[in-house]
Amino acid sequence: MRGWRYLALAMAGTLAMAPAFAAKQTPKPGPKSSEARKAEDGRNDALLAFQRDLISVLAPRADALPLLGAALLARPLPNQPKYNDFHTLIERAAKADDATPAVTWLRLSDCDAKADACPNADALGKLTGQAPDNAAIWLLKLGQDAHDGRKDAAREDLAKAAAAKIYDDYTGTSLKALAENVTVLPPPPATISPLSATGATGVQLTLVFGLAATQPQPGLQATARLCEGAGDDAALKDDCLKLGRLLEWGSSPLARSLGLHLREVLAPDPAQQEDARRARRNLVWQVQNFAQLSSRAQGDVALAQHMLALARSGGTEMSLMLAALRDYQIPADAPAEGESAKENTVSGTGNG
Repeated sequence: MRGWRYLALAMAGTLAMAPAFAAKQTPKPGPKSSEARKAEDGRNDALLAFQRDLISVLAPRADALPLLGAALLARPLPNQPKYNDFHTLIERAAKADDATPAVTWLRLSDCDAKADACPNADALGKLTGQAPDNAAIWLLKLGQDAHDGRKDAAREDLAKAAAAKIYDDYTGTSLKALAENVTVLPPPPATISPLSATGATGVQLTLVFGLAATQPQPGLQATARLCEGAGDDAALKDDCLKLGRLLEWGSSPLARSLGLHLREVLAPDPAQQEDARRARRNLVWQVQNFAQLSSRAQGDVALAQHMLALARSGGTEMSLMLAALRDYQIPADAPAEGESAKENTVSGTGNG
């Protein structure tokens, strides 16, 4: 599975590329002056204060989505008051009448990593009952069982994942929860770099995409290793192929990459193997162009606003990426090998 691992490294943080805005605005070469460092530290402090203000406004809500947004905003903040910290907010979101498995999924990270107590065992147990048809849940459990040396349990997890109906890591719901709620307050001027071309929109986009990128992740590497060792185990190979077909339509580029790789290396039909290779090439093309589009948004407020609108619309990480490419007239299929791609990339025309 070496080829998939290399692609996994290339795709890791695909979503996190999108918010590269306010944190890295028009950097200049050479060491920073003390004044520049002081100004940057001041903006970072102002951004943390803005996050706390957003949490304070959202925390009194009783419905799940704003509370999920508040929990995501609170998760990286140190020394939060107990009534507004990540644990309290995600627990309240889980108890809301309209709570969904997406809330329980984020509860997985309400745990003590230093004590090797992640993911949250109670949340994982509830997810297997809440959304048994979601392969992402069984693959997350597979990763945990593999970590703990429970090989038979991991094999059972893979079978359940292969029998599932969908693969969704709920990143789309987190994006929606953040994008719909970061606008309840305007970003203060102190959070905006004077060099920023995206202004307040860039600050909002940094929060939305940066925080949503910290979702709990299923055990895709453990799954790859298990399928890699299938050997002559026909039943395991069949489950891996079945899972691969499901992952090809999964919610994230990385899941789709693994699904295509499983078909490429395990399918007995050479035509299917070649089709999977072609689809993986298109996927790499899509990821690369989305990264370029995200980079372009650092200086394009209309594009930044459009990406926020896509996040508010819901869907998945994969659907957001494809929608952004379509909206800016970037084809989803890579050009034929040896063909010039200049007219098909973000340097060409778009609606932004």
